[in-house]
Amino acid sequence: MTPVAMRVRKRRDTLRKAGLRPVQIWVPDTRAPGFDAECQRQAGLVAKADAHDPSLASFLDAASGDLDGWEA
Repeated sequence: MTPVAMRVRKRRDTLRKAGLRPVQIWVPDTRAPGFDAECQRQAGLVAKADAHDPSLASFLDAASGDLDGWEA
């Protein structure tokens, strides 16, 4: 085992002993062709849906008020 692999194993063992576990998360590749266009398409769909629901803005305002001070 290489010194780097030993350090990685030791670090992971320490984290596991602290009650953590590794999780692999896959996210969209922002460099992929068409990514920008897909973001714009989805944002357009959301904007269109928002325009058809006038109560959404007041709901979001009320919900965001609950976030004040959450990090304290």
